[in-house]
Amino acid sequence: MTEAILLVGGKGTRLRPLTVNTPKPMVPAAGVPFLTHQLARARAAGVEHIVLATSYLAEVFEPHFGDGSALGLSLEYVTEEEPLGTGGAIRNVASRLHSGPDEPVLIFNGDILTGLDIQALVETHSSSGADVSLHLTRVDDPRAFGLVPTDATGRVTAFLEKPQTPEEIVTDQINAGAYVFKRSVIDTIPAGRPVSVERETFPELLSSGAHLQGMVDSTYWLDLGTPQAFVRGSADLVLGRAPSPAVPGRCGDRLVLPSARVAPDAKLTGGTVVGADAVVGEGARVTGSTLLAGAIVEPGAVITDSLIGAGARIGARTVVSGAVIGDGAQVGPDNELREGVRVWCDTTLPAGAVRFSSDQ
Repeated sequence: MTEAILLVGGKGTRLRPLTVNTPKPMVPAAGVPFLTHQLARARAAGVEHIVLATSYLAEVFEPHFGDGSALGLSLEYVTEEEPLGTGGAIRNVASRLHSGPDEPVLIFNGDILTGLDIQALVETHSSSGADVSLHLTRVDDPRAFGLVPTDATGRVTAFLEKPQTPEEIVTDQINAGAYVFKRSVIDTIPAGRPVSVERETFPELLSSGAHLQGMVDSTYWLDLGTPQAFVRGSADLVLGRAPSPAVPGRCGDRLVLPSARVAPDAKLTGGTVVGADAVVGEGARVTGSTLLAGAIVEPGAVITDSLIGAGARIGARTVVSGAVIGDGAQVGPDNELREGVRVWCDTTLPAGAVRFSSDQ
């Protein structure tokens, strides 16, 4: 198998304000756009040609990655004029594939950080003779996911969308967002209209008697759809918990890009990333957080499990915990921003504008 489709068209609504100016796959994780990690892992697994199915802020991708040669890949870009869903996006790029009808095509979502053994998924697909093979992972609470039960041989028996009652939870296996399609199966997806591969394509294939094979791979897996998950994923990449050949430095407690400036007595821990031209002032403490390019953390500020947008400024002694600060936002000194707070791009918060009482 030498080619793949990468679905990168989503608007990243749950990640706002991070995705106001940047499509989700291009938000930096561990110092580089998240998409870089996916492309590098695909290349390491032997993929040579990748078609990117783009839509939201589509113009951002090609100027950064070009033809892919810097990563040892051949990249092409196809932009949807109107959002087509996961299945529609796959069908929309089919004409760019070079594979023969029976050859495998890898397909993966642009917001999943995983340690999936890609070659093992392809081998499972080939050895089972499947029409489509799915990467499955196990989760403790499957209610937010689509369940995919399989028989003793790994063959998929049903697709169950987001069960809520105990009786509906018949397995802890969920669709993990990576697939291998027989090339000819892609051409059976309706063209020119929105199609959900999860809700329409897979159930219809199953009901028609197609062979859908599941492969459970319970290595690292994280859906980066929320700010908290994205920050955690970036930290896990830096800490070495999530595998990627694209992390620009050694794994450890911190990753400081070469043009960043960090005061000697500042403390960076928990997989913190300090982006290009970012500044961390005297006595600041940053734990498990990501500071994007040009962000400034003034002296004595404390940042925990948060993402600070490009060009944003965090004032002296301000506490930010479990929060997202948008690009260009200015947070004055002596503020306290706690779990779930999102400060929009280019917002200005005066000194001491947000505080929590000591009994909260």
